[in-house]
Order: sequence, then C-alpha cells, then structure tokens
Amino acid sequence: MENISINRDFSLIKKLAQKINSASNFSNWELFKLNYTSQKNSLIFDDTSLTALKHLPHMEFLPHQLSTAHTVIQQMNGRAILADEVGLGKTIEAGLILKELLVRQLVHKVLILVPASLVSQWVQELNEKFYIQTIPYRKHFDWEQSDIVITSLDTAKRSPHREKILQQSYDLIIVDEAHKLKNEQTINYQFVRKIKKTYCLLLTATPIQNSLKEIFNLVSILRPGLLGNYESFSKSFGTNRHELMNNEYLKQLIKKVMVRNTRKKTKMNPVERQIKTINLNFTKEEEQFYKKLQGMKAVFPNLLGTTLQREICSSREACYLTLQKYMKNIGS
Repeated sequence: MENISINRDFSLIKKLAQKINSASNFSNWELFKLNYTSQKNSLIFDDTSLTALKHLPHMEFLPHQLSTAHTVIQQMNGRAILADEVGLGKTIEAGLILKELLVRQLVHKVLILVPASLVSQWVQELNEKFYIQTIPYRKHFDWEQSDIVITSLDTAKRSPHREKILQQSYDLIIVDEAHKLKNEQTINYQFVRKIKKTYCLLLTATPIQNSLKEIFNLVSILRPGLLGNYESFSKSFGTNRHELMNNEYLKQLIKKVMVRNTRKKTKMNPVERQIKTINLNFTKEEEQFYKKLQGMKAVFPNLLGTTLQREICSSREACYLTLQKYMKNIGS
C-alpha cells in the first residue's frame, strides 16, 4: 500500500468555479432541452407503462398483447420468440414492440424478414395500425440508405443482397414464420444468425415440432450460450420434445426468451365458421377446359392435375402460370 501514489486533479473544480464567478452559461440551453427530451422519451416511467400507447389512440390492444410487449421489453431486453397460437396476434405484438422501441429512440435501422406473400400485408399493417413507414424490397434496392425494410427471407439470403445485409448493423430484426430457422444446417438459419443485431424477434406458432434441438437452435439465435452448447444440452435434456413441458428447469430457461399465449389462457374462443357451398357456372369454353384437365390428371405428376382444376375455378391467370411453370420445368 505504501507504493501507491494518489494524484488529485482539481481542474474540473477550477473550471466550475470560473463558470460560476463569470456567470456565463454552462452549455447551450436548446441543446440541453433536446437531450433532456430524448432521454425522457427513452425512460420507463413505471413497471407497466408502454410509452407507444399514447401515440396509438386508435388501437385497442388485447390484454395478452400488452403483457407480451411489456415482458419482451422489460424482462427479455428486446430478444424474444413470440410463439402465440395462431390467431392471437403475433404480428400486432411485434408491431407494438417495434413502435415502443422507435418511440424510445432505441432503434433506427430495422430489417423485417417475412414470407414473400406477406410483404404487402406487413407494410400495410405497420403503416395503418402503427403509423410506421416501411420500405418493401424493390429491384436495385439500396440496403444502406433505408431505415425500416421489409423483404422476404428468400430474397435477403441470396447474393448480392446477402453480402450487403451482413455488412450492416441492425438495431432490430424481425423474422416471421421463424420455424424455417429451426435446422442449423440450412442457409436460412446460418444467414439470420450472422446478421449483426441488437434486438431480435422471432415469430412462430410452432417453436418445436419434432425435437428439442429445434428450440435449442431458435434460442441460440437470440441468446447464444443461454442453453450451453448442443452436446451438453442434449446430455442434460435429451431430444424428446415433451421434455419442454416435463422438465421444470428447462421450461424456466426457455421462458427467459419465449412468450406463448394460448386461447385457453386468454379465454379467446375461436369464431364459429359458417361454411357455405357456392355453385360455379362455367362458360362453355371454361367447362371444356375443365373437362380436358380432368382427363389429363393421370398425365400430371402428383397432385398437379387437382391443383390446376382448383385454380381454374378461382383464377384463370393462376392456372395459366402454373401450367407455364410446369412446361418450363419439363423443357429444362
């Protein structure tokens, strides 16, 4: 202890005394107010508050949706699997979490990966329900200049998009139908895991179907190391998917990163479906084509003949495109 030297620095006190004696401003008042407002918006004022709600007066959220958003932000640090049963509003929960993080200025650059058929739906819902302006992927897209982008996982994982995305640092990524990431050998899994991200939401109604390894892989994207490596994990818990419900310790570990609401817990009864048969009247040409398809069903592979018959009943264009694709595959 005798060899430790202590140096006292009084420079800050001297500068403070000079400011007080000269009665000059300590800093720019406008900059101080801007900084104060920014910090205030990012704070949580109590244990239950979601500051985004005052920006969404037109929305009526269900209790389990509010609870999920609160849990993900307060307890899971913005990294979570949203595993509600189908129809309980995983997209709404993800939108609310995104809005909350935007309001608090915790995220600016966001990548949302969804099935190609749902890109337009995501753009519309985020715009209309959450007042969040997003950009869907278009040809010759500039990944660096856009803040909130929605694209399909199939597009994002292909070159040259893959390389450009992996060069970015995202504040948040959202992956819809994240069960496509459950196999660590797939390009989907390896690509999403490599994306640099601060926060991450994985949406899937089926986080586990066949083996415990599936949930291990999803958790490893969110919180690498939480479940250890797979060798130690499999030794401790095996591979049987039922262990997730039977092993209390494993269940508590998974609850650190997963929220699953069920209809039974939320007391939401499924809407009774009213099924009505509508008779379809063909034109003469349509009837002839339908019968021709029926006669050729044995020629088409698997269920293609049935698919074509169904499509001609709803969309001639869809039937034409399916036939065109089939003929192209035969030619190649």
